Amino acid sequence: MRSVMVQIPNTPTSADVARLAGVSRATVSYVLNNTSAVRISEATRRRVHEAARELGYVPHAAARSLRAGHSRMVLMPAPAVPVGPLYGRFLNELQWALGRLDYTVVQYGSVGLQGDEAVRAWAELRPVAVLVPGAGLGPQGVAVLRRAGARAVVTLGPGRVEGAHALLMDHDAVGHCAGAHLYARGRRRIGVVVPEESGLEAFSRPRLAGVREALLGTDASVIELPLAYTEESAAELAARWRESGLDAVFAYNDEYAMLLMRALQDEGLRIPEEVAVIGADDLMLGRLLRPRLSTVHIDLPSGRDLAELVDRAVRDPGGAPEAHTVLGASVVRRESS
Repeated sequence: MRSVMVQIPNTPTSADVARLAGVSRATVSYVLNNTSAVRISEATRRRVHEAARELGYVPHAAARSLRAGHSRMVLMPAPAVPVGPLYGRFLNELQWALGRLDYTVVQYGSVGLQGDEAVRAWAELRPVAVLVPGAGLGPQGVAVLRRAGARAVVTLGPGRVEGAHALLMDHDAVGHCAGAHLYARGRRRIGVVVPEESGLEAFSRPRLAGVREALLGTDASVIELPLAYTEESAAELAARWRESGLDAVFAYNDEYAMLLMRALQDEGLRIPEEVAVIGADDLMLGRLLRPRLSTVHIDLPSGRDLAELVDRAVRDPGGAPEAHTVLGASVVRRESS
């Protein structure tokens, strides 16, 4: 039996980059690790980066972690609920901003894991920071992550968690804006869509509460409308609409609003004459409908601001946890209401 020798190319090293760029290995390290304490000319930085690209050199993450005393990984557990275009844009901006600060964002799929089990899975990866969307993390979980080396734990949700930085998402304000707008348009029997999809309660319940708060003490009534994100569910709800006597609906967000609006139109209901409809998120597709969809425009936190918060916390892990209220809300009135 003949044997075939296969030559495996040597992995390029920082010494190879240094020789090609005509600089020291220390200079290569300073440039590729974005060290700000040492002044290096732009021309030298360019030569080092060009040499690294030519050789296909990639810094060793584990070695960089040893030098720094911690990893540069920021872990973001993948949301257990569907995320739309608005949240997707925020994630892209956040990852870009953290990358500019020399962090690597890793989204961790934790479907099926909850509570302590999920926290232990995150801790095993030894991230320098963890960004936790939604509820579900408690003080004990924060402590586990801290002991595993996480210098920053940031929650994005409705409330604060002891030991963690917090971006407080005020979904009540979204519902309050929608309810006040529909009342001002003369609507008095207002339905509020509550999605049946699991995991959305942390957003839908505060939005429903916000509508009720806006209409408290008025002559308007609020009716909760469970709705699954399917054409069949929307058609069933639309078929019962006339007997309900509802003259308006806040449909949780633009996607549910578009689903329900089409079903209502299929039933022959005129929008906005018989039913005023408003969503939330201000998606582009809502502007292309006829009639155009009224919505609550939501201002998510700046990805750059959140990246800077993470960086501050990593640099000063003993600092007091910060809390920032985010998620501004304002009505964009169009033809559907």
